[in-house]
Amino acid sequence: MGKTDWPETAKELSGELRYLRAGASDVMKAFSAIAQAALAPKALDAKTKELIALAIGVTSHCDDCIAFHTKAAVEHGATRDEILETLGMAIYMGAGPAAMYASHALGAFTQFEAVKAASANHG
Repeated sequence: MGKTDWPETAKELSGELRYLRAGASDVMKAFSAIAQAALAPKALDAKTKELIALAIGVTSHCDDCIAFHTKAAVEHGATRDEILETLGMAIYMGAGPAAMYASHALGAFTQFEAVKAASANHG
């Protein structure tokens, strides 16, 4: 398996999801409403919720989920240590397959962190 370009993956998926939103608009509007309600900061802040979503993406073996939720976790200020603890919990709950997908998530974090740092240095 070649190295995944996680920021490019997230960008491509966003484009593909646009077609899905157009073709299955009622379902996707309902899904969006669920996402907004679930992600609204209440007892847990947005970063914590993205870390939970990342762990679920890892244990579900969903690279697309890893791309989106790693990106969002970075945007909400997740640190490498927080990502690693999250991945540790995912491995604990998901065993060997989760360990393989946790390596995907760590690679995604490294790339999104670099993109964020580069934009901060240029902006």
